[in-house]
Amino acid sequence: MAFLTDRKRASGLGSAHKGTQHFWSMTVSSVGLLVLVPLFVFTFGPMLGKPYEEVIAMFSRPFPAVIAGLTIAVGMMHFKNGVQVAIEDYTSGLTRKILIIAMICLSYALAAIGLFSIARIAL
Repeated sequence: MAFLTDRKRASGLGSAHKGTQHFWSMTVSSVGLLVLVPLFVFTFGPMLGKPYEEVIAMFSRPFPAVIAGLTIAVGMMHFKNGVQVAIEDYTSGLTRKILIIAMICLSYALAAIGLFSIARIAL
């Protein structure tokens, strides 16, 4: 082991062989959210406090509906990956497994509910 170069150590991607993939997934979703969140704020923000019919009319249009759907999907994927890292760092054993499974189920459920709601309004 003492004769391994830094490149040789990095090419194995760490002990789990998924470190680089997880890092890039978090980086790509962060950049996506960097673009999506301001767009979402500028489409959703003006609708706060408006009458129900006006909000439905706004989100029945394609652009706001797509922005809201993408923000929900990418945000929940980013949430799932971030919470998984936090759980892996601070828990161990059976508790870790249960918490990871619960958070994955929660994030997929929230994404499904959000996307269903947007689709229901848009269609």
